[in-house]
Amino acid sequence: MLTMVSGLREVVFAGRSNVGKSTLFSSLLKTNVRKGKKPGTTLKPNTLQVGKILFTDLPGFGYVRGVGKDFNEKIKDFVVHYIESNASRIVAAVEVIDASSFVEIAERWESKGYIPIEVEMFEFLDEITPRVFVAANKMDKVEDARLLDRIAEKLGMQPPWENWKHVIYPVSAKRGEVDNLKRGLKHYLISSGIKDAPKAFRGSSGYR
Repeated sequence: MLTMVSGLREVVFAGRSNVGKSTLFSSLLKTNVRKGKKPGTTLKPNTLQVGKILFTDLPGFGYVRGVGKDFNEKIKDFVVHYIESNASRIVAAVEVIDASSFVEIAERWESKGYIPIEVEMFEFLDEITPRVFVAANKMDKVEDARLLDRIAEKLGMQPPWENWKHVIYPVSAKRGEVDNLKRGLKHYLISSGIKDAPKAFRGSSGYR
């Protein structure tokens, strides 16, 4: 339950459906979150409040098989509206992507003359929020780490991806290998003067 307090700050988690966003949210914050029976079928965010920090797991957006186009658009509109409406208190955004399929899906959209939805979301978050962390999830399914260079390039960053370690964080939420992102978020929040940050991140297990 959200407790309205003076000086509340928020970290939002956004991402396409079925990229492991809620699993990452749970692994980072050591909390269980509600999951729909089918990806992309709920508009209700999951939240966790720790003192004056609110962590929000937004609904997954994008095409979901078996779900009407109108509802898919409704989810995307909800996510965009939520972020715009709460921009004054949002201090960071975590965009979760599936590292194993990101490039393939992006190139499929580009071949049809469209801006890939995840690239569009990254640009939106970069414009609206003070800091964006890209969680390149499902690294356990990636055989060649050089794929991260192509992800960086699709997001408008000049490879090698190692030059962007403050933006791109390779993780495997399913295996609990999220320590690099946990450290990055914690350090950023503390450096931003958010005193409740250490309370939010308990335990440690990591993808290095």
